[in-house]
Amino acid sequence: MQELMAQNGVGNSQNADKQKAQEEAKRDADEQRQMMLSQILSSEARERLARIALVKPEKARGVEDVILRAAQMGQIVEKVSEERLISLLEQINTQTTKQTKVTIQRRRSVLEDDD
Repeated sequence: MQELMAQNGVGNSQNADKQKAQEEAKRDADEQRQMMLSQILSSEARERLARIALVKPEKARGVEDVILRAAQMGQIVEKVSEERLISLLEQINTQTTKQTKVTIQRRRSVLEDDD
């Protein structure tokens, strides 16, 4: 019984170490990402993107991905202004608009006659 408990204790400490390492790697990647964005975006554009992230974090993350990808491919030569960020957001909005469809199903009453 003690051996099993000892093995579980060792396993838990290894899992905790792995989890800490993953969290640290994620934190480092986020820090590097933010540093790259601060070099690419103007201060106004960064502020707008931060406000978007408060409301829709997944959308802000997608915009950041697009901007970083464009910068890595050499498509962005100068800092991205707020106006350019707005136009980029409008382009993304037109591409990702969701089509909503409403279907109404009426329930038939037991007393209704279809005859």
